[in-house]
Amino acid sequence: MSDPYGILMCGVGGQGLVVLSRVLGTACATEGLRAVTGEQHGLSQRSGSVSIHFRIGEGAFSPLIPLGTAEVIAGLEALETLRYVEYLRKGGTVLLSTLVMHPVTETAARIKSPAIPYWDVEKVTERLTAIETRPVPVDCRGIAARSGAAVAENMVLLGALAALPGFPVGRPSIEEAINRVFAGAVEANLEAFRQGTREAVPGF
Repeated sequence: MSDPYGILMCGVGGQGLVVLSRVLGTACATEGLRAVTGEQHGLSQRSGSVSIHFRIGEGAFSPLIPLGTAEVIAGLEALETLRYVEYLRKGGTVLLSTLVMHPVTETAARIKSPAIPYWDVEKVTERLTAIETRPVPVDCRGIAARSGAAVAENMVLLGALAALPGFPVGRPSIEEAINRVFAGAVEANLEAFRQGTREAVPGF
């Protein structure tokens, strides 16, 4: 793996990115891996942009990922992945939820010009492909619902991360971390994680 291994997690407030980061950090500690992280929040707690820089490896000192060096962008909302794509290395992987939450600015633009279409996950994927990334759409909401934990989309995304070739943290350590971090609904979150590892990136 690259050292440090950089993951840029993004989404909007209320989606559980901070919990995802906490679980991954706990798993890194279990394996004795050096990990540093930094969070950035939008102006509103819910629906505001949220990003988390997460770096793993002996070379991880600053929590912030330099532009163009992240191995993976992991987004719980599709449009947010475009906001942070400049952090990704050329040819890097973008795990993006198929969920699209249209911002107020996009809706305002359509009020002025109704012919302008809303962005959808297909358009986001096309744009990501055009700039030489490897987009992998993940139906986080659907997989979470099928696992019996509809609110555990963050654990589905973590499962997708864990399924990537060369991911530096082992699945058993992540499962142990889920047991330690969640006070309740442990089994539901474990199942969402496991479903994410099985379904999110088939044939990757």
